[in-house]
Amino acid sequence: MRLPAWLPPLWLLPLWLLSSPRASGLRGRAPGGLRAFVVPHSHMDVGWVYTVQESMHAYAANVYTSVTEELNRGKQRKFIAVEQEFFRLWWSRVATDTQKHQVHQLVKEGRLEFIIGGQVMHDEAVTHIDDQILQLTEGHGFLYETFGVRPQFSWHVDPFGASAATPTLFALAGFNAHLISRIDYDLKEDMQKAKELQFVWQGSPSLAESQEIFTHVMDQYSYCTPSHVPFSNRSGFYWNGIALFPNPPEDGVYPNMSVPVTDASLSLYAQTMVANIKERAAWFRTQDVLWPWGCDKQFFNSSVQFANMDPLLAYINNHSEEFGVTVEYATVGDYFHAIHDRDVTWSIRNQQDFLPYSTEPFQTWTGFYTSRSSLKGIARRASSCLYAGESMFAQYVLKNPRGPLSKPESLEQLQKLRWAVSEVQHHDGITGTESPKVRDMYVDNLMEGMLAVKKLMASIILDVFWAEKKEELQAGVSDRDSGKQGSEVGPCAVVYNPLAWTVTTFVTVTVHSPGVMVLDESGHPVPAQIQNSTYSQSTYDLYILATIEGLSYRRYYIKTTGKFEEAHQESTSIARVFQFGRKSKKSSHYSGKRLFPVTNECYSILMDRDTNLMHSITERESNQTVQVTQQFLEYKVNADLEHGPISDNYLFTPDGSAVQASDVVGLEIVAGKLVTEIRQYFYRNFTVKDYTYAAYSRIYSIPKGYDGKLLCHRIEQEYRVGPLDLNREAVLRTSTDLNSGQVLYTDNNGYQMQRRTYRAYVNNTVARNYYPMVQTAFMEDNRSRLVLLSERSHGVSSQGNGQIEVMLHRRLWNNFEWDLNYNLTLNDTSVVRPTLWLLLGPKPVTTALYQMSRMALEHRPVVIFGELPINNQMPPGYLQKDAPTLPSSLHLQILSIPGWQYGCNHTEHLQNLQKGHRKESGPDLSRVLLRICHLYEVGEDPDLSQPVAVNLKGRMETASRSHIAISAPESGDSGFCGGALPHRDLGCEGSESMEVENSQT
Repeated sequence: MRLPAWLPPLWLLPLWLLSSPRASGLRGRAPGGLRAFVVPHSHMDVGWVYTVQESMHAYAANVYTSVTEELNRGKQRKFIAVEQEFFRLWWSRVATDTQKHQVHQLVKEGRLEFIIGGQVMHDEAVTHIDDQILQLTEGHGFLYETFGVRPQFSWHVDPFGASAATPTLFALAGFNAHLISRIDYDLKEDMQKAKELQFVWQGSPSLAESQEIFTHVMDQYSYCTPSHVPFSNRSGFYWNGIALFPNPPEDGVYPNMSVPVTDASLSLYAQTMVANIKERAAWFRTQDVLWPWGCDKQFFNSSVQFANMDPLLAYINNHSEEFGVTVEYATVGDYFHAIHDRDVTWSIRNQQDFLPYSTEPFQTWTGFYTSRSSLKGIARRASSCLYAGESMFAQYVLKNPRGPLSKPESLEQLQKLRWAVSEVQHHDGITGTESPKVRDMYVDNLMEGMLAVKKLMASIILDVFWAEKKEELQAGVSDRDSGKQGSEVGPCAVVYNPLAWTVTTFVTVTVHSPGVMVLDESGHPVPAQIQNSTYSQSTYDLYILATIEGLSYRRYYIKTTGKFEEAHQESTSIARVFQFGRKSKKSSHYSGKRLFPVTNECYSILMDRDTNLMHSITERESNQTVQVTQQFLEYKVNADLEHGPISDNYLFTPDGSAVQASDVVGLEIVAGKLVTEIRQYFYRNFTVKDYTYAAYSRIYSIPKGYDGKLLCHRIEQEYRVGPLDLNREAVLRTSTDLNSGQVLYTDNNGYQMQRRTYRAYVNNTVARNYYPMVQTAFMEDNRSRLVLLSERSHGVSSQGNGQIEVMLHRRLWNNFEWDLNYNLTLNDTSVVRPTLWLLLGPKPVTTALYQMSRMALEHRPVVIFGELPINNQMPPGYLQKDAPTLPSSLHLQILSIPGWQYGCNHTEHLQNLQKGHRKESGPDLSRVLLRICHLYEVGEDPDLSQPVAVNLKGRMETASRSHIAISAPESGDSGFCGGALPHRDLGCEGSESMEVENSQT
């Protein structure tokens, strides 16, 4: 089909694009010749080897300072800005008023173009789509507020593989074209030969052509200018040399500055550049060549760069008939406009992604799916904390517009975490491919942001509580009575449900005494269970059964009682512990003959007394039994380059198949009225005292009167892994008798599922069959499906029929000089505690359950502790009075007050920017960003996949319609109804209803 006609007709294009003057020799077009679009850029990692602060000081601030100056010196020059975090820091902390005025003019003229526009260039394999949207919204909101523009093109040149969810997201965001680079080396070679590096990508199987996007894959040179020229041993076309850390040189002389362009070298440079342009042109279908000029940490000394680039480009154009090539400074937009004008028919690519990614036969980039598991876990917890804080704050502001909390200060607390969560989505952030000090930077920012948001949530709860209490006391207390006499103060657990459904679940808190009972707001006993802790011998785990309506909270009072038996008779049951001795599978001759069940209403788990391992699981409703055994294994990897390929932060290169990590398994069964826990401890052998691995599997029994459908149908598994021996990669392998044919299904960024077929390769087959699991993976046959849900990203694979293995942890060291110089060897000695939920049953059963279950895992209730009075007449939770409930196929993706400082009128906003006037009255707290997404793909379920109509007026009746920033659904926008990104959220009037189709429809 043809390239979608997303470009405006000529009469809508700005005049400067049609008639800008051409500098002599710097722009031109030889009839029939090649036309090279030279795109100056600097790839600036938000993290990686150096922290953001170090990079800003050493080079990043200088990029924008010097580029702004140089673009104003030469009207033909152009530049693209990609990572917004660096630009925003420069704009707010470095740029002068003169420079800001110059940037506004450059943006207006189209000579400085913002590409992607997100806070970072996010990773595509291990990020969640909600976090991708967040970091994109952060950047786009700033750009629109500051310049009145939104990006139209992507520049995803460095993520390690390409997900199909990203082009879908960018299409929904209104991007006109998508640019990627890192795909499998052999696939890229084939696509180059066939001239298939450009295509129309229909990334979602459900959205299909309604959200397709033209996609350009960069050739084998990727996003960098060739770094070597035949006549010099310096850094090729990088005349400003290499950035210096920690301080830039005072004299402006950097290491490895290339040979200057002089009369003697001009022809040599021109011939080298033209030859490269022609080589690239042979791989594409049109005469237009994208020639990126730049690389990592470039243009920090752009006066030197442009001073050498100008005469080189002019020389080529002055000899265009001889070379058959013309060159011109360009932006990415210029290039895609030219491609569009060619009116070529392009091939269609379906929803298949470009994962995993390999650069050589033994360099498969699947290790980073698991690297720095602790960071991956913290990043996702921070995202969930932000999600909860956003909705609680939005409701508080709408219901208490004159409440005592400082709204601007509260918004700053949220923005602190927004920035931190956005920052860590960088492709050298959540991937775990950064140096230790950069990891510490991410973790510190995330922890500080979470602390700020939790303090905000606690402040909201306290304010609402005292408002409730005041209203109650006014109704029944005399003027002489303070109302506080006789009230009992005790530990209070306030539990907030951030989802828009009613949730029944167990909340776990740590207590120091087994003699406790739990009361609700009205002083009634609540079902609970207490047992010895999995973390500490001196504490206890208290499980509280909680049913909480959507976007609401409940208060639970933990009351210590001296009469232990009385407490447990009334509400709190105590679990019994059954000890089993250590067993070895090797020494057992009776495996599978002595089995005992651990059951609830949904599952019967058979444990093998001779091995202490799981034997099978029966889904009781269908009475289908699947043999299930779980064991920890380790891949051993090479550390010496002289002995073969190595693993590192990025690469997974196992030295053979995985081997058993333990010979001996210890077992405890903690049996209770509500919770039964299987505790397995995995030892290297009988003689060692400490275990390296542990698995805690929990099933729940739900009392009558509670809706425990989701809770009953999951087996919650928490693992303890580490510290590992050096150069080990730890996996949990679940082996079953399912006839899966080694076909695995994994999610793309928590957005849609991908079918993964096991493939045999000449080299590195194990690693090349690993895929990212952000939230979900499953395997199935015609009887049953086994689903694994995760609260952090992992690598996952099916190395045998009926097997699914999840990589949990990595500890690596090698003597690769590059890794050592940058401290990227991943000598991770930590203990990690990831969680998986296991669902098993017929496909219709698991399909109906796993989407809501993965959201319940991602957004578990938030528990906040405090000291509040216990009162038997206390009213129910404030937010619960008008709690919303969405249908089970819909998910409230975000409810937030962004605090934008621009008005609703687009034309007025642009006019104010042109006049130099900006709104200075502070953040707008009356505008709410609401996104609702459909969880099910087309055809996934006959009922749940159907479109759903939502009455927004009814759902949000407490908020004025003018407060809801929702546009009526545009064509193809229904996947992120209510505005996916800022350009969809500019309107102020909300729709009274909208139809939410499938998330991929």
